Amino acid sequence: MSEGRVIPVEIGGQRYPIRSTLDPAYVAQLAAYVDGKMRAAAESTPTGDSLRLAVLAALNIADELFRSRDVNRLRDGELAERAGELEKLLDRVLMAS
Repeated sequence: MSEGRVIPVEIGGQRYPIRSTLDPAYVAQLAAYVDGKMRAAAESTPTGDSLRLAVLAALNIADELFRSRDVNRLRDGELAERAGELEKLLDRVLMAS
C-alpha cells in the first residue's frame, strides 16, 4: 500500500503537511473548503480561540453532510418507488400482449 505524498495546505492561517494518496488538487480543494468554513465561523463568532472555531466549522460541515444524506435518502426512495411503478406497468403491458 502506498503511503502517499505530503501535500502542504493552509487552514486558518496555519500550514499543515497532509500525507495522502488523493489527488493534490482535490486535497487543496478540501482544505480551501475547511478554511472557508473556519473563516465563516470566525465572522459569526468573533473569538481568538482556533479550537472553538474548528469545532464550529466541523459542526457546520457535519450538518451539511447529514442534510445531504437525508436528501439522497429521499431521492433514493422516490427512485425506488418510481422503478416499482414502472415495473408494474411493464408487467401489465407484457401480460396484455
